[in-house]
Amino acid sequence: MPDQQHVPEAPDESAAAPARQGIQSVELAMTVLQALEEGLGPMSLTQIASASAMGPSKAHRYLVSLARVGLVAQSPSTGLYDLGPAMRRLGIESLRRMDEVGLVTQHLPGLRDRTAHAVNLAVWGENGPVIVRWEYGAYALPITVRVGATMPLLTSAVGRAFFAYLPDTLTGPVLRAQLETDERGTPAQEEMARIRSDVLRDGVAVTSGGVIPGIVSLAAPVFTAGDSLPLVVALAMPARVVSEKDLAGLAEELRRSAQAMSEELGASWPPEKP
Repeated sequence: MPDQQHVPEAPDESAAAPARQGIQSVELAMTVLQALEEGLGPMSLTQIASASAMGPSKAHRYLVSLARVGLVAQSPSTGLYDLGPAMRRLGIESLRRMDEVGLVTQHLPGLRDRTAHAVNLAVWGENGPVIVRWEYGAYALPITVRVGATMPLLTSAVGRAFFAYLPDTLTGPVLRAQLETDERGTPAQEEMARIRSDVLRDGVAVTSGGVIPGIVSLAAPVFTAGDSLPLVVALAMPARVVSEKDLAGLAEELRRSAQAMSEELGASWPPEKP
């Protein structure tokens, strides 16, 4: 029998396609939904078209399709468009499934690597801020704050971030309980007001030796969507290894990281001040 010739198979066009190839019409529809989100209220066709960088006729076609599946709704009385019932259901379900601590935790190793310093994450507990995650940095600390430890409100950077952004109805009882056992006594109202205003102005709380002598700590709030309480992410480092210039750079890195975490959790940035 004659040798059979090997005929190469035709190339798989789908395999040759770019790995990240998507559907452009879906991405364009998302720009319409983003325009409605950023509009913060009902919008006209002209406003949506302008915000999504489309012509009115093109934007209208997308709105018709989005309305058919409930992602957009049009008011029969005003003709204005807004997010529809399906979008609300999706939002509620997304919030229900969201694990804020888990999502933020994924950012901590990167923040540690970019700064070389220890990183910790705190949530608000019954008795104040509670450390729930700790990532060791490149510099040894004289003591490690264990996971599960409750931090003081006024002498820790983590506590000051919560003190600045949470309402007095939450922080007041905790602060009074902590001050009852503090040998230094109750700070003046002016001092507490200054602590809050400094954090709100800078977006970062800073303490030096407040909890552990020789340790500088920076902390920033991480905001969540809906009514969930904020989290706080912090850096801890030996005071001997950082200058004032270093601290400024670390504070900026922490703010950027807290913003990225907040936006991943669905919160707007910058946050509204209390």
